[in-house]
Amino acid sequence: MQDVKLSIDDHDRDKSGMTYVYPVVSRRARGVSIGVNLNPNNACNWRCVYCQVPGLTFGNAPQIDVAKLESELRELLSSARSDEWMRRYVPAGARRLADVAISGNGEPTSSRQLPDVVDAIERVLRELELRGTIGVVLISNGSLVHLAHTQAALEKLAAIGGEVWIKLDSASEAGQARINGTRAGLARARENLATAARLCPTWIQTLALEFGQPTLAGDDVVAYCELLNAVAAGGARLRGVLLYGLARPSHQPEAGMLRAVAPAVLESLGQRIARATGLAVRVDP
Repeated sequence: MQDVKLSIDDHDRDKSGMTYVYPVVSRRARGVSIGVNLNPNNACNWRCVYCQVPGLTFGNAPQIDVAKLESELRELLSSARSDEWMRRYVPAGARRLADVAISGNGEPTSSRQLPDVVDAIERVLRELELRGTIGVVLISNGSLVHLAHTQAALEKLAAIGGEVWIKLDSASEAGQARINGTRAGLARARENLATAARLCPTWIQTLALEFGQPTLAGDDVVAYCELLNAVAAGGARLRGVLLYGLARPSHQPEAGMLRAVAPAVLESLGQRIARATGLAVRVDP
């Protein structure tokens, strides 16, 4: 691993020198998150304007060498749990091993090996006596929850005490097309979100930013809250909302048009969402 400090401003997934596993300092996890990258080919089925992946392409995850992934995870977790590693690589105030996060350079649920990956993570955590001590998170855009392999992975994730964070940046089809580069539609998004919440503890992850104008303001906030309330009314139990601001530079063509929302504005937005939905809202500017 490169001998440099980790930071919330830099989630370079090549610093570890590994194929699938990398460490980052995560605002939302509030400590060190060990990432599991199932898309080393930089392929995703969405193209979010704020995505920090260079050379992003449209597509699915490649074939994963699960045995190699498991070996890398065992090696990095064994190192990261030590005080020496934390002092060497992590800034003071963030020296806490928080979770293993299935994330990376594309949509992880596009890998049909995802259930096998969850099994591998469980084996490593059990071997290192970390199961139940640190979290396991699947970070997803939620677009493939209707597929059988994704649902199987969510059930396995729930069984080991994990959770899923599903992206929802807009509750309008125009907003999703503009911000996330998807035209899957709100009906699919609502159905997949409800399914995920029934199978596994589920948080909504929402990035609010300025993209010519605020991406979540006025009527957009009303529609957003109405969608979450509709999901809850259908019996799905959402854990809450992870509302965060722009922290790292985009590598997409729209990068020059993006601006961070002021922290006070983000806090106010979080309070509005909490009042309208009754959900817990965690804000990270």
